[in-house]
Amino acid sequence: MASTSTHIDVPHTPDHVWRLIGGFGSLPDWLPYIPAGTLSEGGRVRTLTNADGDTVVERLTAFDEAARTYTYTILKAPFAVTDYLSTLTVHPLPTPGAARIEWSGTFTPTGLTDEDAVALFHGIYTEGLAALERTLREQA
Repeated sequence: MASTSTHIDVPHTPDHVWRLIGGFGSLPDWLPYIPAGTLSEGGRVRTLTNADGDTVVERLTAFDEAARTYTYTILKAPFAVTDYLSTLTVHPLPTPGAARIEWSGTFTPTGLTDEDAVALFHGIYTEGLAALERTLREQA
């Protein structure tokens, strides 16, 4: 099993950040690569369409509003991995009005090396958090 994790620190309160990203259906609100998405099964399954027109279906497996975190798995995607499990968390920082957003995942590559799979998802997470930072800046 392979894994990767990345984070960014932003000058926004954890509550402010969580209001933007804490909804399981909120990816299209802050991630330009995902322009469309729909929720089903009572909000526990999201079907996303990426900028290339590919469909990704993910299931929410854990959600903790107080801890500002959720975990999800991929049900269907154009990625050559299985057993994908990812967590998005907003942490408070000691600096007042600042937060750390962490995005991590574990997965089993199928048809590509561990290194290639890690590079793929690390890139997705890093680019996603950079897009989140731009969205937060635009809202300020």
